[in-house]
Amino acid sequence: MKRMSLLLSLAVALTLAVGAAPALPAAPDFGSMQVQPYEPPKAAPSLALPDLDGKTVRLEDLKGKVVMLVFWATW
Repeated sequence: MKRMSLLLSLAVALTLAVGAAPALPAAPDFGSMQVQPYEPPKAAPSLALPDLDGKTVRLEDLKGKVVMLVFWATW
């Protein structure tokens, strides 16, 4: 009898907990926050530049490697 009472109490508590659970939040409104949503990366465009020795280096030749491009100029 005690076990039945305990199971009944547990079932009632579980039912109340599930019923009181908050609803899933809505998707964020990026426009009102003035933030752009994340978009998956896009492939880099073709690029060929001379290196310090004058050899042409193509970005396609470096596929799968980490590449850091630094553009600078003096005016």
